[in-house]
Amino acid sequence: MPTSFLQAPTGAAYSELRQHELRKTRMLMMDGSLTLNSRTAEGGISARVYQDGYWGFASAPEAAQAARVSDKALANARAMARFGAKSSLPLPGGSYRGEHVFAGRRALTPAECQQRLAELHAWCKIRFPALKSTRFLLADEHHSKQLATSLGGQSLASIQRALCYITFITEDAQGSPVELSLPLSCKGSLADLDLSIAKLAPELEGLHEHLMAKRHAVAARGGLHTVVMAPELAGMLAHEAMGHPCEADLVLGGAVTRDLLGQRVASELVSMVDLAHSYRGEELMIPVYADDEGVPGQDAVLIDKGVLSTFMNSRETAALLGHAPTGSARAYNPNDEPLVRMRNTAILPGTSKLDEMIAGVDDGYLLMKTSNGQADSTTEFMFGISLAYEIRGGKLGRAIRDTTLSGSAIKVLQSVDAVSDDMHWTCSGYCGKKQPMVVSMGGPALRARAHLGGE
Repeated sequence: MPTSFLQAPTGAAYSELRQHELRKTRMLMMDGSLTLNSRTAEGGISARVYQDGYWGFASAPEAAQAARVSDKALANARAMARFGAKSSLPLPGGSYRGEHVFAGRRALTPAECQQRLAELHAWCKIRFPALKSTRFLLADEHHSKQLATSLGGQSLASIQRALCYITFITEDAQGSPVELSLPLSCKGSLADLDLSIAKLAPELEGLHEHLMAKRHAVAARGGLHTVVMAPELAGMLAHEAMGHPCEADLVLGGAVTRDLLGQRVASELVSMVDLAHSYRGEELMIPVYADDEGVPGQDAVLIDKGVLSTFMNSRETAALLGHAPTGSARAYNPNDEPLVRMRNTAILPGTSKLDEMIAGVDDGYLLMKTSNGQADSTTEFMFGISLAYEIRGGKLGRAIRDTTLSGSAIKVLQSVDAVSDDMHWTCSGYCGKKQPMVVSMGGPALRARAHLGGE
């Protein structure tokens, strides 16, 4: 347990007090020159209270201002009550007592980070002389949160993640730039991310090989096709297209999923879970043992063998929907209020082999990397595809130019006829929903029907 405890505000039906520190590192090397080197730290204390059906929130940059912040949060809730009487909900979820702090390797100094980037650049310059440009971006961040709730909760939690984006750029036969990126990520700091040449050489060789194939890429044929989505895309589909519509605040705001609970929304081969902190006995990249409301983290089985089963909930959304809280309320910055957010969202692996899934396609595409993604509450989505290949007669053909994958996630998941037995996890990006959030996503390969942009 923490050596010193916060005290939750008093005088309200429910209250919480959070002390939050956030540290970040960013370093960018372009063509051997260091163009960005920053380290930032911010901290603060925030209070949130629930009184007469309204929430009040306040924050300040110094922990010594806890009493003032608590009083201000209660005053804000009372001020909101002037808009009219509301029924006060009994907020479920219980309380959590414990601490979980990741103990990784000694943090790297800026000089050590720069040295590792310089070594990578020098090796790539010798190994891949045809490259026109290289970019190496290093980043890590550390969240430390101490929380006290009026229900008796006392927790200390840390979330740390590190990432490296490697981008190679060359030119095609017409002199136009062609680029491809490799995202690497792990739990912990940059010291926990193995950036040695011995470790990365196979990954860099593969990135270069795919980039050379993209130099001769052809346009995809636009329209509905059979596609094999590599695990990286399955994770994106899980997060963007089905994850957000299963966040209970968006459900209450009108997401299409509200009327589909208990109905089939995917093939029976598809199960999808927002995991709290562990999978198959191992701690995940973004472990949430207790959320920022002090609710113990519970796995949310969103889709069970094709059937929409539940949503991710905060205390309040659980009360409104009559569901159990899942420990999904999270805040990114010290001055942010908790929102319903994903943690480690994944489609679970199946029994097929990726090679067999490709061999079973007579005419289609293998989609390997995505550059971005967006979706709405109807589950309609569009992802950028930055690496893909034709499949002809069960064999891989030419690379295709950057394109898009789009459709209804529900229709795509309903068309899934094969799910691979492997699993890929990444925590290399941010989720955007009023405030950024560190999340991880995972999945196996999926074979399905979806729309590709193209000629």
